[in-house]
Amino acid sequence: MKALLCKQLGGPELLSLEDVAPLQPGPGQIVISVKAAGVNFPDTLIIQGKYQMKPDLPFSPGGEVAGTVARVGEGVTQFEVGQRVVAPIGYGGFAEEAIADASRACPLPEGMSFEEASAFVLTYGTSYYALKNRAELKKGETLLILGAAGGVGLAAIQIAKAMGAVVIAAASSEEKRQLCLREGADHVVDYTQEDFRDRLKELTGGKGVDVIYDPVGGSASEPAFRSIAWKGRFLVVGFAAGDIPRIPLNLPLLKGASIVGVFWGAFGRTEPEADAQNMKELFELYAEGKVKPVICATYPLERAPEALEFVAGRQALGKVVITMD
Repeated sequence: MKALLCKQLGGPELLSLEDVAPLQPGPGQIVISVKAAGVNFPDTLIIQGKYQMKPDLPFSPGGEVAGTVARVGEGVTQFEVGQRVVAPIGYGGFAEEAIADASRACPLPEGMSFEEASAFVLTYGTSYYALKNRAELKKGETLLILGAAGGVGLAAIQIAKAMGAVVIAAASSEEKRQLCLREGADHVVDYTQEDFRDRLKELTGGKGVDVIYDPVGGSASEPAFRSIAWKGRFLVVGFAAGDIPRIPLNLPLLKGASIVGVFWGAFGRTEPEADAQNMKELFELYAEGKVKPVICATYPLERAPEALEFVAGRQALGKVVITMD
């Protein structure tokens, strides 16, 4: 089978498409015949050795896949060969076959395409865990989303609206802000402008935002935090800007606010039953038409390095997907 291999750390241009031996599942694992794989910002970091997960070389990037079960390992009884599934796998997805822990895989809902499924698990799983479990977002509360036109940002917009929140989407271009409005945001702001905090104060009647969803980091984080409401929750989701912000600790003190970490992968490993319940609820929201992945581009496997460059350059409006057919 073919796989896109990272044999030395660096940019996407160093990846090579090669023939490798078919995969064999270990106990509790399944081998998935990959039909589609989602492209996420961490994929651009893991090939450079800049992500918290550092696989041994060589490896294939790609953290979420959808396809059919090709082989099952010892002890796996919940899946059968040929069944349509989707799974988060960390890495290994940019290949014709991928190994997944059966405990993390989910049967594909009726009516959901492989492409949609591969764009669903990580972004919606992360955003739902963040808003439901970590922020305990309540109906009527105000949510500010930084980097709102990315995959997790758009997922957060849709989920927050389904939860009854008022959504302020922050994005850096007019095209991105218009996309956020189409996906359900109540208000949009440009967080690169000097009047960012004034605009947030105006939109919240001077109260500030109840919850901040931050997958960006960098220079946007502190001014956003300074606009948080009393007892607000600041969700640390990621650092797409490349810089890890240093929030002065007097700010949460003065605001009575919380800085809350969001590590969905660890949640899935340590609380698998709660994670499975979350995925069940997300698939129900999908069936009801309340959430739906926004896919802006698809690439064949041989052009996956281009897809990574596209995502690394922050050009994606929504999700990018690699297809195998």
